[in-house]
Amino acid sequence: MKTHYYLSVFPTEALIASQLEPARFGQYMAIGSKNGSYEKIMFIELEGDFGDFFDWKYAKERCVPHSNGDPKNSVWMSVYRALEHTPVDKLRSMFLTTIDGRTLEIPRSDFVAPSVKKEYYVYQELCPVTPLVVSALNPAEFAAYMTDPKSHVQVPSLVFADLKVIDFGNPEKTGNIGATYDKNLEHLKQCIHAVTEHSGKVNKNVERSNVGSFGYQIISQGIYVGNAAKIAMYKMPTIEQVRQNHYDWGRSAMIL
Repeated sequence: MKTHYYLSVFPTEALIASQLEPARFGQYMAIGSKNGSYEKIMFIELEGDFGDFFDWKYAKERCVPHSNGDPKNSVWMSVYRALEHTPVDKLRSMFLTTIDGRTLEIPRSDFVAPSVKKEYYVYQELCPVTPLVVSALNPAEFAAYMTDPKSHVQVPSLVFADLKVIDFGNPEKTGNIGATYDKNLEHLKQCIHAVTEHSGKVNKNVERSNVGSFGYQIISQGIYVGNAAKIAMYKMPTIEQVRQNHYDWGRSAMIL
């Protein structure tokens, strides 16, 4: 059986070896083997055998079938600084699993800067830190800013999603975006004003930690994994693409 290496980036940062294919791994991680263990999970499949931070020999020795022939579900290789020690060029597809174990694959793609500069973005940072941020920077600029080794406050690598924003003039037009802005709408408006009206202010925290209300339906263009040198994009399918090709996942993710 093939050994897969999965980098979990939400809700837990970890590197896990498994003999399960991605869809089965997502189901196993979301539902587990005990009643009541239901949670969404985001993970990325990796090319293995890189660097010396992870013990690949240990994983290969432990990630073997059970005596009855069943595949090994998981061998946890790291729960600390896993993202930091994973080069961006080792990332393959990302998988978004819902709380009932349905998984969507999103292929990795290159980031292309938007041709028209937006006034602001709203980002949900997912790993290794979790603030909700308003920024004047596009995703590549934001990743470089947040991981700049010359900065006094930085992380080595960052996973984050750009979010849909409420149409303040016509909130009903926005559609279903979950509960992300339910308790911080006025502060969100103030943060938007801070980065759009005051020169030199490029980022403003809306909340220091906000992942409890994060859902897939609020993701706008995609999810990004980047550092000061490189960025990978995982582009979200449109609602129509979800409806046509991933209907059950879309219902489970509350997108449809």
